[in-house]
Amino acid sequence: MNATTSDDFDVVIVGSGAAGLTLALRLPESCRVAVLSKGPLAEGSSLYAQGGISAVLDEQDSVHAHVADTLDAGAGLSDPDTARFVAARAADCIHWLIGNDVPFSRESSSEGAGDLHLHREGGHSHRRIVHAADATGRAVETTLEGMVRRRGNIHVFEHAMAVDLITTSRLGQSPRRCAGLYMLDTSTGDVRPLAARTVVLATGGASKVYLYTSNPDGATGDGIAMAWRAGCRVANLEFNQFHPTCLFHPEAKSFLLSEALRGEGARLLLPDGSRFMHRFDQRAELAPRDVVARAIDHEMKRLGVDCVYLDISHRDAAFIREHFPTIHERCLAFGFDMTRDPVPVVPAAHYTCGGVMVDHSGRTDLPGLYAIGEVSYTGLHGANRLASNSLLECLVYGTAAADDIAAALADAPPAPQLPAWDESRVSDSDEHVVVSHNWDELRRFMWDYVGIVRTDKRLQRARRRIDLLQGEIREYYGNFRVSADLLELRNLAMVAELIIGCAQNRRESRGLHYTLDYPETASESGPTVLTPSR
Repeated sequence: MNATTSDDFDVVIVGSGAAGLTLALRLPESCRVAVLSKGPLAEGSSLYAQGGISAVLDEQDSVHAHVADTLDAGAGLSDPDTARFVAARAADCIHWLIGNDVPFSRESSSEGAGDLHLHREGGHSHRRIVHAADATGRAVETTLEGMVRRRGNIHVFEHAMAVDLITTSRLGQSPRRCAGLYMLDTSTGDVRPLAARTVVLATGGASKVYLYTSNPDGATGDGIAMAWRAGCRVANLEFNQFHPTCLFHPEAKSFLLSEALRGEGARLLLPDGSRFMHRFDQRAELAPRDVVARAIDHEMKRLGVDCVYLDISHRDAAFIREHFPTIHERCLAFGFDMTRDPVPVVPAAHYTCGGVMVDHSGRTDLPGLYAIGEVSYTGLHGANRLASNSLLECLVYGTAAADDIAAALADAPPAPQLPAWDESRVSDSDEHVVVSHNWDELRRFMWDYVGIVRTDKRLQRARRRIDLLQGEIREYYGNFRVSADLLELRNLAMVAELIIGCAQNRRESRGLHYTLDYPETASESGPTVLTPSR
């Protein structure tokens, strides 16, 4: 339904991907819930997820094996308790989605859950990827969207962006907790306060901090930056996953070629047609994403080429069209027939493995504030995310947070009265070029200096540039009315600073963080935790 004129809610959820919508639907219908979406309700990273959701549904598989694969991909930094917590709840989440008519692919026309078609992806020891052809995120997200729109207790604010969190200490009250947020209506430019007994960040990751990314435009690290400014710790932001295989074409913006292609036998080739992955890992094309992305990056730099190639043309054409219809059609639109020829690919920033530190219920350091999905650091992904554990994490933690919030609401204080947004000392900007220039500069130096391969000197250069940009952004923010572009730039710059800080603190190469100055993996290691000064 449309937003009401009321400004206070039991729960305000910032973000409308799989995590946020799962939480909204799992809360009791007696709760007054608001969902903020930067664009249309279903738009976001979840919508574009191709591969699927990992879950143990085969008798030959086990939760123990799923946990072992997660820990192996995490390169020694995944938390075993978290991995077990998530893997053990995966099947229930899949059954909940099936019960709500998500159209997962099946081996036959039978309706039995045992007939689900299961992919195998890189890093997995078994076939355990539940999927809806090659557009799983779209199937899940559109189903959840329809359910949310039918719920009378859920109020949807589309084209709405959170500006910043409001804490009780900001209001001169104690004890310190989250009291709500300021919301920008991006269609009108108006800012209004939303009071809440509980706020949940489900804003996704921060891969737009890089020049090349598979993510939609909204992945600007908003929740990470807001939580940090509110006093919450963050962890492991040096571990940004680069998807190895994004389509290389000047007009193919952010289109990735699912890892499931390699799971079904696709081969990576150099321009001369030779394979190369076996020289980097005995699992070849089924190695974890960080290994594959780094191998592609190495070969591109070694040979001075713009791309490598992904080839599944040796498989039956009907099989390719049946299992990968979206990818096949999109490639055709750009002049590539994957049933006949190899397709050009390059790595691109894809997934933020670190984020706001939370417990198993999604609670942050700030009472009344939760974080779920890609915005959070749960300990699941460690130094690298196992394929198809991301949508799963959204579902598990969306459910866990809903249970915890529902149990705590009876004792939560009422939503307070919030002050109006003050624009008395700002004006409309006549220098929009400052925002666009700084946006471009930020994303380029992050790609060049804090990308797939790093060095101390590159990180120092990035640190000097981000310090200069932060000063310019603070001055601009203090003098002009806010806009979506300005808020996103402010948040991206904050997250870039945190990524650089985490990377400088990790003096080893592990998982997604590879530095030429410390190429070895340390014998003992833990998460990189940053704590804000209040």
